Amino acid sequence: MKAVAILLCAATFTLVTPTAAEDMLRIAIPQRGTWDTSISEIGQKAGIFKKHGLNLDLLFTGAGAEVIGGIIGGSIDLSIASGISTVLGAYGNGAPLRIFSSEMAGQPEIYWFVPADSPIKTLADMNGKTIGYSAAGSSSHAALLALLAQEKINAKPTALGGVTASITAGMSGQVDAAWSAMPYGLKDYKKARSALSPGPPTSKSCRAAPCASTLRAPARSRRRRIRSSATMAGYKEAIDYMYSSPEALKMYAEIGGVPLSIAQKMQTLVPKDSTNPNQIVGMDSVMAEAVATKFLAAPLTKAQVSELVQMKNPPKP
Repeated sequence: MKAVAILLCAATFTLVTPTAAEDMLRIAIPQRGTWDTSISEIGQKAGIFKKHGLNLDLLFTGAGAEVIGGIIGGSIDLSIASGISTVLGAYGNGAPLRIFSSEMAGQPEIYWFVPADSPIKTLADMNGKTIGYSAAGSSSHAALLALLAQEKINAKPTALGGVTASITAGMSGQVDAAWSAMPYGLKDYKKARSALSPGPPTSKSCRAAPCASTLRAPARSRRRRIRSSATMAGYKEAIDYMYSSPEALKMYAEIGGVPLSIAQKMQTLVPKDSTNPNQIVGMDSVMAEAVATKFLAAPLTKAQVSELVQMKNPPKP
């Protein structure tokens, strides 16, 4: 979720250039190597999007909040895993954005941790302490603000950057608690059982509602609408592939740089239903949370929600 200020952020991209000449789709993806952000990359490697006439130009960024400016400017076609509170806030301030699909309902992959020797044992111990998130306006930022508000904890949210930088900051004591996303940290936690201590869960309002979305600019041409349909078809097929194919798990282990044994756990750790792109539910609670955490000045009207969420299935309150 992101405030409109992030429209001015500059993104640092890692580029994966496609080799074929199908219809090109430029997609920005934050936090490469997490399960949900690997759907497009695995679908590309497996040739799924090619079957739908698409070739993906994947740009990997540090946080979804970095790329909204690229969506508006036209240098990026889609942004995967854009925090929905930031999208709401940016749209509420006049940004020409559209939610193309849900990307993740709840946040089963995100967690917070402390070193094994930390005196912090529970979230209640975090009063007055520093606790990390990736970047201002990211889904980890909005989730953390909502969690602290829900539990009435007066901690000090601190931007740490991507997963690798966050784990380093947490284990070296630069912050009292840091954020991470599975599968990162699981290997160390399994080896030492106390090397990383998983911390607080996500907020109650984020457990079923969409916390990240797939974002694009308004589709004003027929060709762009047709391409959007092809993208959705390929994306859903890639999800099915990831939850059914042993080869997909091998690809994921390579992408995430984790042992196959950990990659195999992700199908259970991140339920397939949470990646369902077809439906956004809980919009009222999402907007209330966005207002409470100051991403959005006031709830959007029904007409605004209808314009923002461009999906076959309309969002549910």
